[in-house]
Amino acid sequence: MRSPRGAWRWLLRKEWRELMTSRSWWILLALTGPLVGMSFISAVNTYAEVSGGAGTGCGAVCDPLIGIWAPTFGAYELIAVFLLPFVAIRLVSGDRQSGALLLELQQPIPAIARMATKGLVLIAGCLIAGSAALVAILLWKMYGGAVNLLEIAVVSLGHLLNAGITIAIAMAAASMAEHPSTAAIATLGVTVGTWIVDFVAAIHGGFWQRVADVTPTALVDRFQHGLIEVNVTLVALTVIVAGLVWGAVWLRLGTPVRRRALESVAVCGAASIVLLAVIHIRGSADASEARLNSFPEPVEAALAGITAPVAIDVHLAPTDPRRLELDRVALAKLRRVMPGAVITYTARSSSGLYESADPGYGEIHYRIGDKETIGRAVTEEAVIEAILGLAAVAPSQEQEAEFAGHPLVARAVGAPAVFYVAWPAGAALIGFLVSTRRSS
Repeated sequence: MRSPRGAWRWLLRKEWRELMTSRSWWILLALTGPLVGMSFISAVNTYAEVSGGAGTGCGAVCDPLIGIWAPTFGAYELIAVFLLPFVAIRLVSGDRQSGALLLELQQPIPAIARMATKGLVLIAGCLIAGSAALVAILLWKMYGGAVNLLEIAVVSLGHLLNAGITIAIAMAAASMAEHPSTAAIATLGVTVGTWIVDFVAAIHGGFWQRVADVTPTALVDRFQHGLIEVNVTLVALTVIVAGLVWGAVWLRLGTPVRRRALESVAVCGAASIVLLAVIHIRGSADASEARLNSFPEPVEAALAGITAPVAIDVHLAPTDPRRLELDRVALAKLRRVMPGAVITYTARSSSGLYESADPGYGEIHYRIGDKETIGRAVTEEAVIEAILGLAAVAPSQEQEAEFAGHPLVARAVGAPAVFYVAWPAGAALIGFLVSTRRSS
């Protein structure tokens, strides 16, 4: 009988061969180049226009993290939603339809180990597809652009977690469904459904906003701005593990369906408990060179020194542009510095259309201890001034070095030939050679 270690190596080689002979994988790889290239070329052209108009001291306006890497890596979000599920489903359902799964089940390997092996192979495939972004980085460097490796690593981590979530969901669906098309519909229903959650949250706020804060779209957005949050990362890892365990439960074909269904409910229950626990864990790091997610350091030190309870009541409707600006900039930064601050929203409707004439609509009530003030401005400076004024605290006068930006007026020379011609042609050629070698 084959040893567990030898069986695992056999399974790893087998899954890698399956990936390399999968047409869906080579189609994904061939399309990755043009998708990433189109985003990169458009970003370079836009960045050149902004740099040319802003001059030398453009600050955060000429930040490659937002101007180049966020849109370039954004192509991988589309790949993860619309292409990657078919590759993951093929890796699971292919064995089931060909009968190879029955042979695989005879090996002394736990079901969770089989699912984890498939997941690792798919993640390795994602890293190969990620080499298109590496080409973009090299081209940007050749153009004379600034490259911050820490920022790129954080953005890459966010998209890798997003890919892991998609893989886990797709593998779980494929392990349950009898046919790959059913699994594909179920997977797209979940991944695209998270966009609907974002849309509902933008209208109604409240509970839906809290759910939208941990969707894959929100996760990617945070990492693309250089922000690493412990709770969001742990939520993503929990979903990935839960998806793999769910798939392992349904991959045991010899187990009665009723038992597998009960075990699936147990997996959902355990995952829910973990999610409720990790969502409240605080901790974050701003890896952006321009400190996009942070107040100036003297201001943060002053805010951190406030010991009295801070409460903010915002009288703005969920879809009011002022509330969106306030929540995504000033209050998002404030939550990182003062996680204990209580922020509430008061509105009679979701749009504020019929309450804009109310005397109190648009007001922001700040309260620290028994002191209270009211403001209407939603800018970062106004929020800082209101809180520090109530607390009678003044930030240090020490001047923080401002981010000067990295302006660059450049053309995407050679990028169209690399991404639109060389990349898909190379992927097609390598795929043909690999498939020919496997079949011979």
